[in-house]
Amino acid sequence: MRNQTDKQLPSPLLSLVPILVMVILLFLTISTFGSDALSGGSQVVLLTTTAVASCLAMLFCKVRWKVIEEAMCNNILGVSTALIILLLIGALSGAWMISGVVPTLIYYGMQIIHPNFFLASCCVICAVVSVMTGSSWTTIATIGIALMGIGEAQGFPTGWVAGAIISGAYFGDKISPLSDTTVLASSVTHTPLFDHIRYMMLTTVPSIAITLLIFIGMGFTHVASDATQIAAFATSLDETFHISLWLLIVPLATGILIAKKVPSLITLFISAGLAGCFALFFQPNLLLEVAGEDAEASLFKGLFMTFYGSTQIETGNAALNDLVATRGMAGMMNTIWLIICAMCFGGAMTASGMLESLTSVFLRFMKRRVGMITSTVCSGLFLNIVTADQYISIILTGNMFKDIYRQKGYESRLLSRTTEDAVTVTSVLVPWNTCGMTQATILGVATLTYLPYCFFNLISPLMSITMAAIGYKIKQHHEENPDLTTR
Repeated sequence: MRNQTDKQLPSPLLSLVPILVMVILLFLTISTFGSDALSGGSQVVLLTTTAVASCLAMLFCKVRWKVIEEAMCNNILGVSTALIILLLIGALSGAWMISGVVPTLIYYGMQIIHPNFFLASCCVICAVVSVMTGSSWTTIATIGIALMGIGEAQGFPTGWVAGAIISGAYFGDKISPLSDTTVLASSVTHTPLFDHIRYMMLTTVPSIAITLLIFIGMGFTHVASDATQIAAFATSLDETFHISLWLLIVPLATGILIAKKVPSLITLFISAGLAGCFALFFQPNLLLEVAGEDAEASLFKGLFMTFYGSTQIETGNAALNDLVATRGMAGMMNTIWLIICAMCFGGAMTASGMLESLTSVFLRFMKRRVGMITSTVCSGLFLNIVTADQYISIILTGNMFKDIYRQKGYESRLLSRTTEDAVTVTSVLVPWNTCGMTQATILGVATLTYLPYCFFNLISPLMSITMAAIGYKIKQHHEENPDLTTR
């Protein structure tokens, strides 16, 4: 970004100053606002640290403001497609919920629960809901709470139940095309969304398979009894929505489009539109409830409100009310706002050469492939700890390492996968991270209590390093350093 070739890179110590300022401000912000920090506080922190980085760049690195401004604009332009995807995801999430697609999947998914497989069922149900909604937070705050109550009634240790819920929710969040973290990781590394998701399967599937085996083994040591709460939840779903297997056409069609490698924007638009059509046919009463009017002409109003705004359906069950509530496109604005602010920060760090200076430190540990992946994993975990926010950690990890991966001849999807393995799933394991604080509060289980049982979250980073050691499906286009082709 800097077109001043006569200038040397700033020292790593100077380059750390904006990072340290950001860490301190984030600590204060999260301490003050808690999980609401993403509603504006974190964005202000990013713009403030952008100003700090810009001032240092102009004062000490002699970088012109025009260069910094261009870098910011280029960064924002690079994620413009992702921002549109996020808006479509908001519309799709609302349409899938109000049309009855997600409730139908939850309804039939809960039927598989068996006492001996309770923990594994918790994991699977939360995974399915999280894939369909694209939100681990929503899954844990809704169906997760119901499952916690069932687990406690059946005598399961709270740490085990919370671990199963979180493992499943973050598995679904990680591979869902509706997830903002998944979109963010792919966009920051310039990886096509569905390429990123398919490549993640190589580490994600083995991780969840091992996790399920552990939960199945634990499940057979307990005898569960009461399924009353499950029945009540299923009854409320059936009474509120028109549950039908025909609604599964929507996720099936979406899956076919994904398999056919149809571009993300087209796939999401078609899926949202198809769900909207099904909503008109299967759930007209709910569309009228969303619109707040009884006239049939209000169906159009209710449908459009489902796409763009927040909806709240009364089901008679408090937990279910939270589950079926949607945010639409408007609900994505905080994330979009955060991404734009983060791109400004990344632009200032790039234009000043500070990002390049910091990555040069990691290069010392990247003489081999395993060292490169391990450094990425450790950096992502470190950023989760010091920034206390998974979104910022994803952005910083992607920006810090994408040039290194490209220079070494590795595909961008390797970086996007490693970033998700290192950042998305471990954020909930940090007590002071926004994810850790939120889930501990929602489930009523301390972070350090459920941490040992979040097997998927613990295994995923290790699986990423293991796959690097094996070298399976890892391609190198050119070899600047022969050592990189070996372990």
